[in-house]
Amino acid sequence: MAVDGERDGPAVPFLEEEIGSCSLSRQVRPPLNHARDVHILSLAFLFIFSAYGAAQNLQSTVNTEEDLGTTSLGILYLSFTFFSVVASPVVRVLGSKFALVLGSTGYFLFIASNLKPSWYTMVPASLYLGFTASIIWVGQGTYLTSAAFSHAEDCHLHEGTVIGNFNGEFWGVFASHQVIGNLFSLVLLHGGKEGDNLSRKNLLFTIFLCCTVLGIALMCFLSKRNDKDNPSAYSSFGSVLKYVISPLLDKQMLLIIPLIVYSGLQQAFVWAEFTNKVVTPALGISGVGGAMAIYGAADAICSLVAGKLTSGFYSITLLVYGGASLHIIVILWLLLGYSLTSGVVGYIYPLLMSIFWGVGNGVFNTQLSALLGILYKHEKEAAFAQLKLWQSAAIALIFFLSPYLTLEAMLIGLLVTLSIALLAFFYTTLRTDGS
Repeated sequence: MAVDGERDGPAVPFLEEEIGSCSLSRQVRPPLNHARDVHILSLAFLFIFSAYGAAQNLQSTVNTEEDLGTTSLGILYLSFTFFSVVASPVVRVLGSKFALVLGSTGYFLFIASNLKPSWYTMVPASLYLGFTASIIWVGQGTYLTSAAFSHAEDCHLHEGTVIGNFNGEFWGVFASHQVIGNLFSLVLLHGGKEGDNLSRKNLLFTIFLCCTVLGIALMCFLSKRNDKDNPSAYSSFGSVLKYVISPLLDKQMLLIIPLIVYSGLQQAFVWAEFTNKVVTPALGISGVGGAMAIYGAADAICSLVAGKLTSGFYSITLLVYGGASLHIIVILWLLLGYSLTSGVVGYIYPLLMSIFWGVGNGVFNTQLSALLGILYKHEKEAAFAQLKLWQSAAIALIFFLSPYLTLEAMLIGLLVTLSIALLAFFYTTLRTDGS
């Protein structure tokens, strides 16, 4: 049986030859270049999210009238949550490659709506992006995990190590979007006079649109994978509902969900609260881009390192607790000892917090993806749909509550959620070690 993209043919003897990172001997066969697909996937997401990530970070500062920016993000993630419920069967029917291409179109529309921001442009764009985001992220998790398992099989490598390496590369490159996009924001918005703020903003979002187009074009060069299902399998509402709900009947998934929820809460906290109530008072609006660029750099480096260190459940557990410890330090710092100060120290403190928070985020992104890929090898779409469902619900909650909660209340909520998540994950560790 030929793997998708291969041709059956007679084996040709040859001396040992290095093909990519996979050394084959005795026979030549042209497998799919799984590593190449991971490179393309990572770069495509880098272009798209360099644009979208920076645009999202700016919503609470550039679209302030009637809280249009933060409300639009709340609507976006509420829509994301709703459509994540049915994203897994949709990706199975479409196939992960087509789901990725379709999913990227929502980001283009959302960024375009910022050129003419109003309730009539941004709300529909946010609703549509919620749908396409659920598709692209389930497609990403499915595609990457499928490529990792295929690469491990073709090259006779340990599956956990390949999943860790592939996730490390993807999330490392992906996290770099915070550096690139926010540096664009910093350069174009820094020092602008009040009269030309609008023209600078429009130029910035036009550049973001071009980046998104490049990302969509790259998606088209991905290899097709044999992960498409028969549509008749989801011909009734009951069959779709059964496929969507089945992960929630698994005790292991229920124990992982609190950690998934926290991963969403902490990301939204950075976007909506940390940038607005910690970074802006200390560094100004133009400083948001610089702080988020440092956050992204720390996230990217940590993702690459964490991916290399991932080999199985034990390493995932250690890394998760390490990343959580850094977040606890920042939360307690903000709750108990932080205050605005002048001079160099006043600039250093928010940047140091950005580094700690970025490292923790890199750990959660790589390790949650690797964990679900290892534990749910044959139910990838459903597992990654749960990941995005609970993450997006948590993100939407932060954006809707942000105008009504103090920074202290938000931090206490994060600390309580993280404590519950770590206790549940510890129990998961005991169950897995004992199985």
